[in-house]
Amino acid sequence: MAKRMVVMLVAVVLLISTLGFIKYRQIETAIHASAGFQPPPEAVTTIIAKRQQWPSAMNVIGSIEAVRGVTVSADLPGTVAKINFESGKAVHAGDVLVELDTRQERAQLAALEAQSELARINYGRMQQLAKEGVISQMDYDRSSAEQRQTEANAAEVRATIDRKTLRAPFSGILGIRKVNLGEYLAAGAPIVALQSLNPIYVNFGLPQQNAGQVKIGRRLGVTRDELPGQVFAGEITAVDSVIDETTRNVQVQATLPNPGAKLRPGMFVQVDLALGADHPAITLPASAISYAPYGDSVFVVADLKDAKGNSYRGVRQQFVKLGGSRGDQVAIVSGLSPGEEIVSSGVFKLRNGAAVQVNNKVQPSNNPAPKPEDS
Repeated sequence: MAKRMVVMLVAVVLLISTLGFIKYRQIETAIHASAGFQPPPEAVTTIIAKRQQWPSAMNVIGSIEAVRGVTVSADLPGTVAKINFESGKAVHAGDVLVELDTRQERAQLAALEAQSELARINYGRMQQLAKEGVISQMDYDRSSAEQRQTEANAAEVRATIDRKTLRAPFSGILGIRKVNLGEYLAAGAPIVALQSLNPIYVNFGLPQQNAGQVKIGRRLGVTRDELPGQVFAGEITAVDSVIDETTRNVQVQATLPNPGAKLRPGMFVQVDLALGADHPAITLPASAISYAPYGDSVFVVADLKDAKGNSYRGVRQQFVKLGGSRGDQVAIVSGLSPGEEIVSSGVFKLRNGAAVQVNNKVQPSNNPAPKPEDS
């Protein structure tokens, strides 16, 4: 009985060992097979890298800002007694815009002025009596203090009346009226926007690599699609002292004449800025660039070899340093050489070493000055 059990145990062990060896060989074979597996090629378009004259100029989006712009608001609470302006009209510095009800303050002022006049008369009498030695120095000082106090009280009410007369702080164009006659206004309530529109500012950002090329006084042109053929010429008047940590851009401000107030605060405009002489540069369509936080790259088509040593048409990822852009094109500062074949579309589905199949029947746009009808 014991001998039979031993034989059965040995048989089971041999069976398990045999099955384990067979499974091991299957796994090993699968691993070797997968190691040499090459995914099917991805369809891409390509372009040959070549140098061309690249203008040292940039076209960026800018935002219009008034040189001076405020929202005129109530300094003190009160009821609107008079409105002296029309929405959208031009005003001059010092023009009265709104008068709040000051009847109570004017009544107080009349009483205080009467008190001040009485105090002034009493003080004159005290001066004469003091010279004659009839009154004490204390009585004389009290009379002098009362006169100054009544004058100060009257001056305070005059200031309150003046603060309830709201004037234009500078010349400019008014916005839309936000108050009505008889309306009660709390302190700080907005009344109307006032903007000085000529000259006017345009603010825009430039990449940090161009910060050294921006100089005060450099000329630029501003255009809007809604104003075809019209260029607003201006010059740079301020450059920010820091680089934005999020965008890595430096903020630039230019000043330009704005006759007719055709440019308004908040508008987006195109800013054309020349940074120097034209220079040769390798250019690629923007669709060829794989943008990433750790660095921008392109895919270079080359003859590669797989794990078995077989040659195939594939790509290698190449990191590049980008320059400026214009239209659909991007300038490559470093990382590429003329004559290299670069994937121009389909980069999102590629990885380093991926096999590709080139089909250039349809190419992505590569126009330095594209128009809407071209898209």
